[in-house]
Amino acid sequence: MFTQAETERVSRVGPGTPAGELLRRYWFPVAFEHQLSDAQPTHFVRLLGEDLVLFKDKSGRLGLIADHCAHRGASLLYGRVEERGIACAYHGWLYDTSGSCLECPAEPAGSMFHLTVKQRAYPVRKLVGLYWAYLGPEPAPEIPHFDILVRRDGHRTTQLRGQLSCNYFQAMENSVDPAHLQILHQGPGTRGRVPVSTTRGFTDDVAGFDFALTDYGIMKRREYKDGRIDEHPLIFPNILRQGNGIEIRVPLDDTHMDIYEIRFLPTPDGELVPEDDPVTYVEQTPHKTPMDRMHPFARHSMAQI
Repeated sequence: MFTQAETERVSRVGPGTPAGELLRRYWFPVAFEHQLSDAQPTHFVRLLGEDLVLFKDKSGRLGLIADHCAHRGASLLYGRVEERGIACAYHGWLYDTSGSCLECPAEPAGSMFHLTVKQRAYPVRKLVGLYWAYLGPEPAPEIPHFDILVRRDGHRTTQLRGQLSCNYFQAMENSVDPAHLQILHQGPGTRGRVPVSTTRGFTDDVAGFDFALTDYGIMKRREYKDGRIDEHPLIFPNILRQGNGIEIRVPLDDTHMDIYEIRFLPTPDGELVPEDDPVTYVEQTPHKTPMDRMHPFARHSMAQI
């Protein structure tokens, strides 16, 4: 059982916190490709306790910078994108994708004041229909080429599986709790089977559980009495691999998180698809209604595993 101090250490994700500094060494999906367009070139992002704006300038370059302009704190979400970057809607301070200030329109002619201004900025990449952000020290590492992300003998889908009012560590802890599957999910995914007891669910199908530490995380193993073995890994620090998909738990701040899911659907005959094969976006299935309320004012669904 964790102490309160240990819980704080692993769940606080802001700048300067132990978990926050570690998590900043990894890439996180922060938006879908369709959420950024010529008609809507800016998108608000909250990640690891920081408020950011994702944007695409008119030259096609991607940027991710701190939301509040260094001048008067106006939100750059409302900035005007230009060829060279994004201009604050309030006083026109113009930033490029690296956060360098290129112009301060109200300064006297010949002023070099803009050279002293720097907006916090981070690398952003596009992969499998998602925009990914890295908030750590340079040089940024590569996004890991997990098979789900890069293999070409199939198609991919993406969706936002959940938006949860909890810290990311709670979801990761749940990923290595194999005992709840046969109880909590005794209705969905059981192909019409009805348990003898709703208290025990399908627990008596299981012969035992086991765990193994690996160089990438934890392998969870569930062995059934009929000889079947179910394994799926928790990939440190924030990914669950299950079947043909991965769930990426994205810490927005200390008390909120998103879960992005990427699924791989193999072609029937193993035929390779083009490298630019479009990724299918799947609408989120609500896990509670209404989505903007919490227990006990929202009704949670258990229709999916």
